[in-house]
Amino acid sequence: MKQIKPTQVDDNFLNTLLGIESSKIGFYGEVRQKIQELEAANLSLRVKKAELQAIFDAISDAVVIYDAKGLVQHRNHVCPRFFPTETLIGTNCKALFHADKKSNPDFCPIEKALGGKSSHLSYYRIHDDNGRKAFYDVVVTPIEDLAGGTRALVFFRDVTDRRMRELQLLHAEKMSSIGVLAAGVAHEINNPLTSVAGYAEALQRRFRDDPSLVGDQRLLEFPKYLEVIVREAYRCKGIIESLLSFSRKSDGSFERVDLNMIIGEVLELLQHKGRDERITLQNHLRDPLPPVLGDASALRQVILNLVLNAFHAISESGTVRLETDFNTTEVVVKVIDDGCGIEPGMLDQIWSPFFTTKGVGKGQGLGLAITYDVIEKHHGSIEVHSQIGVGSEFHVKIPLGQDVQ
Repeated sequence: MKQIKPTQVDDNFLNTLLGIESSKIGFYGEVRQKIQELEAANLSLRVKKAELQAIFDAISDAVVIYDAKGLVQHRNHVCPRFFPTETLIGTNCKALFHADKKSNPDFCPIEKALGGKSSHLSYYRIHDDNGRKAFYDVVVTPIEDLAGGTRALVFFRDVTDRRMRELQLLHAEKMSSIGVLAAGVAHEINNPLTSVAGYAEALQRRFRDDPSLVGDQRLLEFPKYLEVIVREAYRCKGIIESLLSFSRKSDGSFERVDLNMIIGEVLELLQHKGRDERITLQNHLRDPLPPVLGDASALRQVILNLVLNAFHAISESGTVRLETDFNTTEVVVKVIDDGCGIEPGMLDQIWSPFFTTKGVGKGQGLGLAITYDVIEKHHGSIEVHSQIGVGSEFHVKIPLGQDVQ
């Protein structure tokens, strides 16, 4: 049997070995702690990111962030509805603000923001799909990025409805001013016309009472001339009365209204325009027509808008016909023209504010929008039937007086 010899352990070697193992254990403990800290920080970042994304998406305005090169970096879910292609990720700011120029530092709010300047401006665009003009308030603010550079934060707020109301108010104020002017002119003209008609009637009575005047060969044509003077003077007075009716301000109150009478006033005012534009005005009015409960001034504006719209649809010569009828619940007014007609794709858009097919300077596209609004306030309805090259029909339906609250 072999003899086991005692072994001598070097104390320095043992200390070294134990020190290495201790350092390894300590290193792994530190790494594990760091990993746990990083995981907690990562979870916190994910929560913060989700919160910021929720806030970003909850904003009802369109929000876009442009990077230091003027390219779209982020956008919220509203942007595709307002600007589907112009705010795609990576798109240059010129797509929205200066499509005709590569760079425009004097005008472009994004380039100004990248230079450290905030901007607040009004912006509008015409949507190609429906021709509707939309208005936006735009706020652009510079913000810092992680590299210390500058980015641009942009808010787009749709203010089309507000702008439409402002334009309607401006239009109403302008019409009110014209109405005051027209009323003054009408009163001034009415007085001399009364004198002309009165003296002409006095001369007619003298011809009737004095047989010697009738027998005078020099005066044979005078009775005919006097009859024309009296007839035309009273016709002018009728036109002036119609003009005065239109100039009266509406107080918003409803009363019993005869739509046949309103149509007669409108046709009286537009007879000269029809002759000038070689348009024949016809009416087939059911008489008697039961009254409706409504705002007479507003309903005059409705009929005037529809008839003028029919005039604009006729390029050279044609016919505009107005018809009235009624049933047990409502009165129906039809305005029919044989003009150019309306494209099928536009029939749902003609009621939109600012939508117009007229040339520049011939209309703001508010006439039918205002008409639709007035009919709704009367608890009625308006329909359009149209065919290209044949013409259009507008049907206005107003409840009978006893049915309107």
